[in-house]
Amino acid sequence: MNNFEASHSLHSNLKDPENTVIVVTGISGFLGSHIAKQLLAMGYQVRGTLRSMKRAADIQALIIQNGIQDKNRLSFHEADLLNDRGWENAVKGADYVIHAASPFLTYVPKSEDEVIKPAVEGTKRVLQAAVKAGVKRVVLTSSIAAVIYGDGQSPYNESHWTGNDPKKVTPYYKSKTLAEQFAWNFAKENNLELSVINPGAILGPVLEKDYGTSAEIVVKLLKGEFIGLPNIGFAMVDVRDVAELHIRALFHPKAAGERFIAAADFKWFSEVAETLRKGYPEYDKAIPKRNLPSWLVKLVSRFDPAIKTVVKDLDNERRVSNHKARSTLGWQPRSSEEAILATAESVLEQGIV
Repeated sequence: MNNFEASHSLHSNLKDPENTVIVVTGISGFLGSHIAKQLLAMGYQVRGTLRSMKRAADIQALIIQNGIQDKNRLSFHEADLLNDRGWENAVKGADYVIHAASPFLTYVPKSEDEVIKPAVEGTKRVLQAAVKAGVKRVVLTSSIAAVIYGDGQSPYNESHWTGNDPKKVTPYYKSKTLAEQFAWNFAKENNLELSVINPGAILGPVLEKDYGTSAEIVVKLLKGEFIGLPNIGFAMVDVRDVAELHIRALFHPKAAGERFIAAADFKWFSEVAETLRKGYPEYDKAIPKRNLPSWLVKLVSRFDPAIKTVVKDLDNERRVSNHKARSTLGWQPRSSEEAILATAESVLEQGIV
């Protein structure tokens, strides 16, 4: 039994899934689209939020495939994280909400409010709408960025929280932490059933050319855009497994009031490169072999906004534990190698590389 079949089996005893409405915020995103695909395959009604309805037709075409023919079970509502308009209507009449929409910047902003404001205020808008609609449960997408940059030690678990040390914390890490902390406080004050998923770097099958940020690692390695390999690593996970864990947390009775780390295992850049070299030997010349000294990466980060976002991770092996998700929810993620190779296969099929 594969992961998807296991997830489907877990929820097959639910009554009347075709009349169960689940709102997925950020349905056009890398994770949101995979969550929607799995929910539709299970027979649920999916209502996705978009910042602009101009993308509705494209997203519908993207999601309605692989044998899912009933377009009537997928609908869209326009709602922006920075605007009150649309959220009440988007959630009205829904049974559950998965809040997967989240801002992510590929540079360190001049003002941290550029990323913190939409993260916290967007979460507030979604949760307020959920309370008003009387939904049964909300599952929030957070990040291990809200877990691993505090006073804890590797391997980190769900009891750990990112702190405020500017030497460790970027505006993005801070935004994920503050948004999740707000969600927990709001849920307690409003008697809202909440579960939180904290994914690592999300890889896996890219569905379109507007792909997830984490997939950029694989794209740039295959394109030969790295002059060398920085001593940076991340806990990684396949997007299909993250989507499945959201769905398990949505329905499992033991998931209420809990956070779950979604990560397979930790990989250094050099290990990602080696996995790609073995899987796609025709790209051997493009994929760098030499390691970059950390002092040089720090120097380059002064001029490259993208590198500046990850420079705090240099030489740090921040591993995490997925024991809670496995033991409580029966989650069984693919290996990081599988996620890396699935990313590569999809970006080649999409013509991104």
